[in-house]
Amino acid sequence: MKSQSTLLVICSAVMLALSGFSFFHRNKTATVSKKPVRVSSNYRIVIDKSHYELKLYDEEGWVSTYPVVFGTSEMTDKMMEGDRRTPEGHFKIIAKKLHPEWGHFLLLDYPTQTDLEKFNTRKSQGVIPANAKPGGGIGIHATRRNEDRFVDYYYNWTLGCISTKREYAKELYDLLPVGTEVTILH
Repeated sequence: MKSQSTLLVICSAVMLALSGFSFFHRNKTATVSKKPVRVSSNYRIVIDKSHYELKLYDEEGWVSTYPVVFGTSEMTDKMMEGDRRTPEGHFKIIAKKLHPEWGHFLLLDYPTQTDLEKFNTRKSQGVIPANAKPGGGIGIHATRRNEDRFVDYYYNWTLGCISTKREYAKELYDLLPVGTEVTILH
């Protein structure tokens, strides 16, 4: 029985390694820090990629901090469609929808005019391929069902979006109106 358990652990480790699935845990615990939520129509979000945090503010200041994960552990700005990077800059929530896989989804207005200018400059300088596209569909959303642990282990799994636990995504979805400003920092 012991050899079967050992074999199962080894096989699981090999499968995870082959799939590029690497968990890493930071020294901090993925928890939500909150003040009592105030009723406000003037919220704004600041996402800090280097600290894996989404901070919610209102006109009086800080309200809550939520743990988040991204597309890739390469914490640079999104360059083109398919690179799995999370864009940096200033955005707005332009739509709210329920996604069949990712639950509560807050769609951002990526690419903005600024993003398109950066994209075209990179393309003209040969930094990205001539046939590249800027991409789109970036948002803040939940993990897939039964995958909240990805947030606990800071596992970046999205295609460039910002993901948090299902309960936190629902809370943000219920709280934030379309038009909410979102800043994403390196």
